[in-house]
Amino acid sequence: MKDMLFQSYQHKVDEQLVRNRSILDIITKYQDAAAKVNRAVVKAATSCGCIEINAKKQEIPENVSLDDLAGFMDSHVRGSLCPNCRSIIEDEMGDQLFYLASLANTLDLSLYDIILQEEKKMDTLGKYQLR
Repeated sequence: MKDMLFQSYQHKVDEQLVRNRSILDIITKYQDAAAKVNRAVVKAATSCGCIEINAKKQEIPENVSLDDLAGFMDSHVRGSLCPNCRSIIEDEMGDQLFYLASLANTLDLSLYDIILQEEKKMDTLGKYQLR
């Protein structure tokens, strides 16, 4: 069922992409979409103020185990997105997803298969993958 959702989405993207079929256009549109996601997150902090970004060096004790490491890592984000900022970021991420699917289509790749491969890596390597 889940594979059908991804296949259906990729098929719809393929049908709707008309003007920017060149891989060069797709790559630049994907990069532009990623920049817009980043800008929307920054605007949520700087213009709206619904979130704050308090970035600083991660403080990790010397003898912390790999199992406990995640507990010492901080996202640096305080607060939560307001409905308006959430909607904007979701829209920008939707555009980014559209161009990711378009890139996958152009290269004859399946997003579903890619996600399964990544999940398998996580299951196999677990915490040792360290992303």
